[in-house]
Amino acid sequence: MGKALRALTLLMGWSCVAIGLFHVALGNAAIPGAESAGATVDSWGRFMGASFVGYGLAWLWAARQRPVPAQGVRWLAGVFLLGGVGRLISLAVHGEPHGFQIALTVIELALPPVFFWLADAEERVLRDTVAGAAGTVGR
Repeated sequence: MGKALRALTLLMGWSCVAIGLFHVALGNAAIPGAESAGATVDSWGRFMGASFVGYGLAWLWAARQRPVPAQGVRWLAGVFLLGGVGRLISLAVHGEPHGFQIALTVIELALPPVFFWLADAEERVLRDTVAGAAGTVGR
């Protein structure tokens, strides 16, 4: 499970960095249905794209730690889940968005529980290894 955690964490990090850069580069054109949303939304979208790059870099930082820090993964997954909840609120207030946003909402609600479940996979192996080694020292 530790390898799955590390692979998913790396995939999440690189995906967020790529998506963020895409939004910085394309602005409104990166958002289906928002191509003509105007300068204010374009400015906001490019800024949020840069923020998403930073969020992706935080995932990559976590993936490069030994062991992958469970608390960090849980916090990052919680932020992702909050984004999905935000989309649900938007759906309730403004109605159904572009179909691509619906697909993103499903991912943002389904993936965090997987991260919550896997979060301590490497830390648990390390604890078990240390506990096992400590048990053999006392013999």
